[in-house]
Amino acid sequence: MEQDNLKIFGLRAIIEAVHAGKTIEKIYLQKEVKGELVQELNQLIKEHKISFSYVPVEKLNKLSKSNAQQKQNHQGAVAKISSIGFSDLDTVLTQLKDQNTTPLLLLLDQISDVRNLGAILRTAECTGVDAVIIPTHGSAPINADAIKTSAGAAFNLKICKVNHLLDAVYQIQAFDIQLVGITEKTKQNLYDIDLKKPTAIILGSEHKGISKGVLNMVDAKGSIPLLGEIDSLNVSVACGVALYESIRQRMI
Repeated sequence: MEQDNLKIFGLRAIIEAVHAGKTIEKIYLQKEVKGELVQELNQLIKEHKISFSYVPVEKLNKLSKSNAQQKQNHQGAVAKISSIGFSDLDTVLTQLKDQNTTPLLLLLDQISDVRNLGAILRTAECTGVDAVIIPTHGSAPINADAIKTSAGAAFNLKICKVNHLLDAVYQIQAFDIQLVGITEKTKQNLYDIDLKKPTAIILGSEHKGISKGVLNMVDAKGSIPLLGEIDSLNVSVACGVALYESIRQRMI
């Protein structure tokens, strides 16, 4: 059952939530509502590329009911916010350095399917990944479907959202962590790469793979052997192969 504290009611409240940096999953707007606040919110939706839809007032009335079935004053707008708390990447990297451990990070370059994202988060948690880094824009939301697919693993992971993945790449390299891109655009076998070192594994989107700018910055590219007729793996499966190869090497 959806928790009421994951919803915001009212135009001004939603505007303030966006300004405060809250992760908005989706905004529902009443079709007939107009005014300066609506214009301001529409501008923020465009700037932050927030998912939204226009709905009849009956939909908003249903969304704004509390557990006690008491309707909140939604004023023509309801927003769903993420239930996941996000971590600051630089803070995470500094903590890992201070702990003198061998970091294992996972960067996701615009994974668009929420179930793929959830499956990846589940595998990341099972393999002890120290942090998952995703871009603010262009990535699937960590919504109820993603959390369900992750079997709740999303709550046990440090997840960092960054405005630009390339900035995260530069930050990670500054901490002497190698970047390994999982891609078919190389002849180098994943199994020939030393993953015992501090490593950040990068996976690309379902349709385009790792973006060119990010791929040009990696320290190593690794492909996964494919012996059948299909020329690629599902990204969540590829993630499992790569992370467990890292674990296998580190257990030897």
